[in-house]
Amino acid sequence: MRFDERFIDELKSRLRLSDIIGKTVKLRRQGREFVGLSPFTKERTPSFFVNDEKGFFHDFSSGKHGDLIGFLQETERLSFVEAVERLAGEAGMALPARTPDADVKERERQSLFDWLELAAKWFEQELRRPVGAEARAYLTRRGLGESEWTRFRIGFASPRRTGLKDYLVERGASPKDLVEAGLLVAPEDGGSPFDRFRTRIMFPIADARNRVISFGGRALDPDARAKYLNGPETPVFHKSSTLYGLSEARRLLTASPNEASLVVVEGYMDAIACQRAEVPAVATLGTALTDEHIDLLWRYASEPVLCFDGDAAGRRAASRAIDSALPHLRSGRTFKFAILSGGKDPDDVFRAHGAEALRSQLARTSEFVDALYQRELEAEPLNSPERRAGFKGRLRRAAASIGDRDLSEEYRRELFDRYYVQFRRRRYPGNDRSEDVVDRLRRSLSASRFPQIEERIRTLDAAIAVAAIRHPHWIRPHFDDFEKFGFGDSRLGPLVQPLIDALQEETVSSDIVMQYVRGEGAVWSLERAEHFANEVPSFPFISGTLAEQSARQIWQRCFRAMLDLAQIDAELVERKQALTHRTPMAGVSDEMWRRGIPLRQRQMEVVNSINSGELWTTGESAFGQGNHSASARGRSP
Repeated sequence: MRFDERFIDELKSRLRLSDIIGKTVKLRRQGREFVGLSPFTKERTPSFFVNDEKGFFHDFSSGKHGDLIGFLQETERLSFVEAVERLAGEAGMALPARTPDADVKERERQSLFDWLELAAKWFEQELRRPVGAEARAYLTRRGLGESEWTRFRIGFASPRRTGLKDYLVERGASPKDLVEAGLLVAPEDGGSPFDRFRTRIMFPIADARNRVISFGGRALDPDARAKYLNGPETPVFHKSSTLYGLSEARRLLTASPNEASLVVVEGYMDAIACQRAEVPAVATLGTALTDEHIDLLWRYASEPVLCFDGDAAGRRAASRAIDSALPHLRSGRTFKFAILSGGKDPDDVFRAHGAEALRSQLARTSEFVDALYQRELEAEPLNSPERRAGFKGRLRRAAASIGDRDLSEEYRRELFDRYYVQFRRRRYPGNDRSEDVVDRLRRSLSASRFPQIEERIRTLDAAIAVAAIRHPHWIRPHFDDFEKFGFGDSRLGPLVQPLIDALQEETVSSDIVMQYVRGEGAVWSLERAEHFANEVPSFPFISGTLAEQSARQIWQRCFRAMLDLAQIDAELVERKQALTHRTPMAGVSDEMWRRGIPLRQRQMEVVNSINSGELWTTGESAFGQGNHSASARGRSP
């Protein structure tokens, strides 16, 4: 009875390996795995491991390993069909309906597997015959000895036009079946079919159950039109859902005592080099990473490593892989990237430096977000506002393409945090000021008469800053003054630059401001501001109890009062400097002082309004009649 691969995959996804095996083997958790005594041998020390994430068991005492179906076959001596039927009952799945047509198709498919297996054996034999001398020499130069030929079932297709065809037809195959299996080519003019592969080193392509389903051939003739040639799509072979070396990679994964990761490389020889170094590796078959590949890889590893060549073609392959994977990323399901030193591929590293060097280089991986950001960063020079805007747009679209909403938001934040750190904008000059408004005001007023002025101004400034971070559009009308004076208190200076940067965006939100805050390393300053702002529970514009319009109006009055103090203080400093650096005629000094008296009076009015809470507990006050210039108000006509 034929079970569709999708049916088998669905069956395995519904059952946990540890639950089924745990019914007959006492298991205990050990890290990500379960361990117990071997069901195959008598032992005192547990050496039987079960990994739900990978979907396999491995028994070190007997060397046996396999999946859920294989466990029942080994322990209960069930056939494949019997094991599937037993598990389908456990999972509550109905078995596929059996029809005469389905039986016929299954027999036809099984015959294709049979002919493909015979073809693999014939290719192996040809490699060891005199006709395979040149192929053997090539493999030896590539560092592959006879033991590797056997392990990876490497063979050779002779130059004869119908060598394989004649061999299989003698054993009962029909040319039609061999064409359907992808072994022969049927001429369009209706001529006699002939061998698809000739004068090529042959690599059998197997499915997850280690059944040969097709072949890949590397040409020995340097003038051949195709250096590598894969078999065509057939009833048993689909490039978009097949990975070369998967069966051996599964064995290495299950046999690994550590949490080995699955590596994806570009070619047959790279996959073989990795597996010779005991690294679980697979290769795509000349196609970009497909949705089926991605699902298949995640079945065996939550974070497979993509390792592409360092040349232009490898970079293009990596870029296509990023685009293919982005929509499917989710928590616990992602990819990492490994770039080998010197732009070499895994086979180069293995032959030049050995297995340990290859394992070490493959272990140096970067996160998916790193590869994504670097790709967009290198897409074009970013030496103009237009190009930087295009860069931001690419980052935004990449994050938006992730299907998982939470992860999409995290990617957007991470990508833009990196952008904002890399491309800083207009700088806030107040960041370098050593004194703040409060310090200067305290020197100009009596601290004994106004003992709470410093603390209340500090908390008000902090509340203004917190509200501006939460509602950045409130401050847009005051951008020029804000850029000059900030939030008054220099201790809030680290929050000014992120807000200036965010306000230069086409659209601005609190979320965007926070990206700049994180990019500037100003999170601690914001937390400190929130602490001081919440010390005085009388700032209604941050309490959330008012409608936004009312809260905004009160905030604007407070901001203008804070700005008044900053402007007054700045002018007082200017007047003091003018008196200090000029040599006035008699009486000029007294006149300058008298002209500064209105400024000091205004200063005390604002301070009193702040101290009393009148500024935010009453309606529009005298301090809310527009953003007047303190300099203009303070001068005598």
